[in-house]
Amino acid sequence: MGPICPKGTRRPKVSQYFRMPRILFDDLHHALTAALERLDFTSERASLCARLFAETTRDGVYSHGVLRFPRFVTTIRNGSVDVHAAPMRVSALGALERWDGRRGPGNLNAHASMDRAITLARAQGIGCVALRNTNHWMRGGSYGWQAADSGMIALCWTNTLANLPAWGAVEPSLGNNPLVVAVPRASGHLVLDMAMSQFSYGALESHRLRGEQLHIPGGFDASGNLTRDPAAIEASERPLPIGYWKGSGLSMLLDAIAAMTALGNATHQIPREPTRETGLSQIFLAINPAALTSENEGDAAALDHIADTIIDSVHTAKPADPSQPIRYPGEQTLRIREENLRLGIPVDDSLWQQILNL
Repeated sequence: MGPICPKGTRRPKVSQYFRMPRILFDDLHHALTAALERLDFTSERASLCARLFAETTRDGVYSHGVLRFPRFVTTIRNGSVDVHAAPMRVSALGALERWDGRRGPGNLNAHASMDRAITLARAQGIGCVALRNTNHWMRGGSYGWQAADSGMIALCWTNTLANLPAWGAVEPSLGNNPLVVAVPRASGHLVLDMAMSQFSYGALESHRLRGEQLHIPGGFDASGNLTRDPAAIEASERPLPIGYWKGSGLSMLLDAIAAMTALGNATHQIPREPTRETGLSQIFLAINPAALTSENEGDAAALDHIADTIIDSVHTAKPADPSQPIRYPGEQTLRIREENLRLGIPVDDSLWQQILNL
């Protein structure tokens, strides 16, 4: 097999998505599964890994769906990802467990870890899995949706290679360490998936590819000036942390908690080359909100009511721009998901052909 995305291959502008061919979800899932089987995945693991990529694209997170697939293939071929490796538990005490990802596929390791945290939470009310020696988990929000679909509140995060300067520094020493928080709700889960940089590198790339400036400053250019130019921020490697020094501090603490609990690598120990970013540390925490309910305290309907009233209070707030209604985290995802399931998922034709050729 030749490279799936050789240097110089045309990549789509995000503004082209609405002009792209739309692929049915099942067809996309099948094609990705077939490609992974050719890369020596077992049928079951290929199907799950492919589904996570397809669902990410279905939900509109294009930067971490099929657009990320070529890089994933590269990490397999250069040995950073071991397609046969599955996570292994190395120690446990009560609701807390430590697992070694053994450099297996990042999204499979993350899915298995959140599944284990959910199992612990069902038995004990709360479950926490600390995972070390793993790979990029692709869309972190996938594991928030996974937990919420099981009726669990979730917090999970990962460290990354150094791609975010500490506040006051001019070169990266922190990771943008995505944090995911999820709350289950019958009529639509609340799922927050955010990097510690004001704009993730995926968001910067998306804006650059469609020739758009950021709507607010997202980092510094090479001269140290705040800028809305995504290409300048990518070149300087100086994205803004969320909340300035607060985001910088939060990134550092997330890194420390993950590495210390998993006894794994911290950001400064992770290779800086994106196609060799491996040995990450991650945390998966599931809380069962129904574990302590009783006849006097209510049931799942009462829990839903709490979430519904919170959302209602946000929806009724007067928007600064009447054409831009206030949304809760996850609301836009549900809208895009419905549209892409109904119309098909936009996929660049050249990338689609490369996937089929595998």
